[in-house]
Amino acid sequence: MNNTIPLAGVIGFPIAHSKSPRLHGHWLAKYGIQGHYVPLHVAPENLANTLKSMPNMGFVGCNVTIPHKEAALALAHHVSDAARRIGAANTLVFKDGEIYADNTDGIGFIDNLRQNAPNWRADAGPALVIGAGGAARAILVALLNAGAPEILLTNRTADRASALAAEFGPRVKAHPWEKTESLLPQAAMVVNTTALGMSGKDAFPFTLSGLSSTALATDIVYTPLDTPFLQAARAQGCVTVDGLGMLLHQAAPGFARWFGQMPEVTDETRRVVLGQ
Repeated sequence: MNNTIPLAGVIGFPIAHSKSPRLHGHWLAKYGIQGHYVPLHVAPENLANTLKSMPNMGFVGCNVTIPHKEAALALAHHVSDAARRIGAANTLVFKDGEIYADNTDGIGFIDNLRQNAPNWRADAGPALVIGAGGAARAILVALLNAGAPEILLTNRTADRASALAAEFGPRVKAHPWEKTESLLPQAAMVVNTTALGMSGKDAFPFTLSGLSSTALATDIVYTPLDTPFLQAARAQGCVTVDGLGMLLHQAAPGFARWFGQMPEVTDETRRVVLGQ
């Protein structure tokens, strides 16, 4: 009989702020699973040795977050199509001495929308995506796979938006940062993938007065939970979806792979992670 207790965790630099240990700890307790999920503060120069050592310590896998997502992908022996297309990994599984890498950020983004805006349809019209960083890559892949007919992309650094549009094909069109507000009237949904509006960061710089009341607005920021961006969208009459659900839903597939139970994302889950 194998009496080992499975270990998993999240690797970042820094990592003390992460809500993932609270989330996974809640699920472990809820489902009565003997296992542990721990935060691991790992500097970039130590990532390769850490991942190599973890299986020998009883780890069955881990999450990776900033700044390790691209490096973890390069270190993996097997890479999912999603992780390869996004260019980053956030979920690793250790099996038979090899690393299996996946990226569940896109799944988390779509599942959050489906749970909290059940009438949303990707094919309802163009999506305006603000920002062209790592989160934007996952969201572009998710929206394209879900059937978005066109994605309008803006970013403060125009070259990054242009590069993503060239990489992801004709349905993604880069536009100048200063044209963001003028694109709002044609958007069936708008997504803020930047840190603008996050606590301690610069304010979100655009008004949403041109956004249709039938559009959906979602923010990947969840500190604060109700961002000024979401407040402005609601003032237009829009359905809004906060960023916490993306964090919760992206975590579920990894938990299932490591601990053998697909967890539910419920109101209780949200309250636990928020410390309520």
